[in-house]
Amino acid sequence: MSTPALCFAYVTVLLAALCALTIYSETRRRRFRPAANEDRIFRCEKCGLVYTDDPDVDRSRCAQCGKLNAAFEF
Repeated sequence: MSTPALCFAYVTVLLAALCALTIYSETRRRRFRPAANEDRIFRCEKCGLVYTDDPDVDRSRCAQCGKLNAAFEF
């Protein structure tokens, strides 16, 4: 085997190993990351309680005082 072919094979194997390690670590990171929370945030206008509710709810009733509130926008 010639020297350039040996160097090419060495670099190719190292790059393939580096790519495989990167793909493996990325899939592990994605698997253990917590899922994004889709709930909407509400803040009661009467008592100031901050709470969450389902994403399909436009207005939610406060658990503390019972007032209907709109979703809080940041």
